[in-house]
Order: sequence, then structure tokens, then C-alpha cells
Amino acid sequence: MRMMWSRTGVVCAAALVAFGTQAWAGSVTGTVKFEGQPPALKPLDTSADPVCHSKHKDKPLPNEVLVLGPGQTMANILVRVTKGAPAKEHPAPAEPVVLTQEGCRYAPHVFAIRVGQPLMVLNPDGILHNVHSLPKTNTALNRAMPANMTEMETKFDKIEEPFAFKCDIHPWMQAWCFVTDNPYYSITKEDGVFSIDGLDAGEYEISAWHERLGVKTATVAVKDGEPAKVDFSFSKK
Repeated sequence: MRMMWSRTGVVCAAALVAFGTQAWAGSVTGTVKFEGQPPALKPLDTSADPVCHSKHKDKPLPNEVLVLGPGQTMANILVRVTKGAPAKEHPAPAEPVVLTQEGCRYAPHVFAIRVGQPLMVLNPDGILHNVHSLPKTNTALNRAMPANMTEMETKFDKIEEPFAFKCDIHPWMQAWCFVTDNPYYSITKEDGVFSIDGLDAGEYEISAWHERLGVKTATVAVKDGEPAKVDFSFSKK
């Protein structure tokens, strides 16, 4: 009986250690906003392709260069740790990141993927698209996806700053891809909120990237079990 209690105690202690490690991990949270009068962006002109144009006859395709929510919070901002990231190994997830060509637009507009993680590109439009990536470090992808080709898979082997995806057939289509070897990043939605979790206690440089407005940086101190707060703002250049 004593041996049974001893084993149980060891198991419970291990569980508490694992739980404690998770519970005391730090994080960085915040909100990204646009300051000042935002530029007026015209909807995208899809008239060059009648099929694409017909998909948006009732609601023109919006220009996603600047997407704002209530209170001018900003979507499509890549927020990440640029200095001080924990020196740990992070195996690439087996589950793919999905990039969809639907309604003659790429979705999501900004995405991140880990080195070696599969990227699944979908084409539910039933028309010819061309998937063309423009990296500087990784091997470029430039491949046609005919109407009967509904999916295609690829990977990136090296970390890389955000680079564009385009469609040579539909020039208004664009997305941005960031390749990283760690999970310390977040991409905002229309509420502008980001959260980077799993950080050790210490000082970090956090950067916020926008495709046109550039990069903002801040230094923040993270404590165990406490979310550090930092906000970013962008304005028209």
C-alpha cells in the first residue's frame, strides 16, 4: 500500500510541475490602432475578368491594404518577438496553414507559417488562378492552378521576413507570408488585439509590421504569470 501511495505522489507531483510551468508562463498583449484620418481606399477593380467581376457585382471587393475596425483598430498587423525569443526548439506543426483563393481574392491577407510546415493552397473558384510567391530567401513558387485543380501543397525551408503572394492572372490578388521558426507571433483581426504567449520572464523587443506603413517596435518586460501590455499605433505617411 505504501508503494501505491508513493507512485501516486510522484505522478501528482509531476502533474503539478507541468501545470505550474504552463501557469507561470508570461505573455505580451495589446492593441494596434490607426491614428488620424484614414485614407479613402477605392474598391478593387475586377472588371478584367467577367467571372471574378460577377462574384462581386452586389458588393465590390474591398481593398485590404488597410482594414479598420471600430475605433480604428487595425487588422492584418503581424506582431512578433524580434529580440529575446526563448532559445527553444519548436518542431513545425503537421497541420497545414491554409491559403484560399475564393472570390478571386487571397484569404487570409496576412499569414504566418513555420519553417517546414505545410502550406495548403486551395482553389474553390472553379477558374484558372496562378500562385506566385515573391520571397528573397526561400524558393519562389510560380504555379498555375487550373479550374480542376482544387488544392496544392508546398513548404518553406528558411525563416524570412514578410513577402508577397500574387496571381499573375488577377493582378489585384495579393497576400503576405511570414516564415518563422518559433510560435512567438500574432496577427490581428479587425479588433486590433494581439497576444503572444509562452514567454519566459525577461525583456523582449516586440515589433508590429504593416505592409505599407512599415514597422513599429517597443521594448517590454515580461514577468512570470503576468501579461505585459504594449499598444502600437500607425498613421498615414
